[in-house]
Amino acid sequence: MKKIFLLFAAVCVFIACDPVSEDISNGGHITLDELLAKTTVSVDKSSSGKNGNVITCSTSAPVNAAWNIGGKDFIGNYAWKKMKLGSHTVIMKALCADGTELTAEFPVECQEITNPLEKIYLFGSADNANPAVLGPGDAAAGRFSNGEGKFFPYLSDDVYFGKKTLIFDIIATEEGPFIWGSDVGCTCRVMNGWWSSTYADNVPLSVGLWEVPITDQIAAECAQGGDGKDLDILMTRGSITVKSVYYEE
Repeated sequence: MKKIFLLFAAVCVFIACDPVSEDISNGGHITLDELLAKTTVSVDKSSSGKNGNVITCSTSAPVNAAWNIGGKDFIGNYAWKKMKLGSHTVIMKALCADGTELTAEFPVECQEITNPLEKIYLFGSADNANPAVLGPGDAAAGRFSNGEGKFFPYLSDDVYFGKKTLIFDIIATEEGPFIWGSDVGCTCRVMNGWWSSTYADNVPLSVGLWEVPITDQIAAECAQGGDGKDLDILMTRGSITVKSVYYEE
């Protein structure tokens, strides 16, 4: 988000200096009410009339707009994204020509799938016959690195800076003691491959789908376009068998 916002701010400087850009009083400043009057956040409709799962955002206000939809950032006066069912909040940040920043939030409810999310597989597949087994204390097993990992590939900068949510399809677990002591269970640590940062610890795992959202910190430290330290899943108790890792969009 930091890199995106810096680009966003840089673009705003050029527009603010543009003598032909629209000026709405106070040197190009508009109020939050004026912004809301020129902004629309909507959801498509299903055949039954329920809210679908595609959120569309647009504004005709004379601002530079940045949207956050489901944790993903978009720059521009128009944006859309397919979402999971449930309640969501779209956040819009608008930079006026005089440098004033406005923030607006739009609650949205997605009730029915109208445009199915596509699974983008990073490891394995729906019918993978060679799953990955992550054992206790084996940092290489859960490291997303072509050079230092056993199963998982490097994640692209699009995955990291797009702040995707990684979904692990866990098909089996086995409990075990903590790798540096006792206390039986099945837990993991989400960290980077250099052991310099821990993003979540003692995370309990079970058979089913486990989601790991990419945060700003993870992106900055683990992406090849960042510090390049690689995301790593370290089992601290027990082991898991992973059929696939993917994200949806």
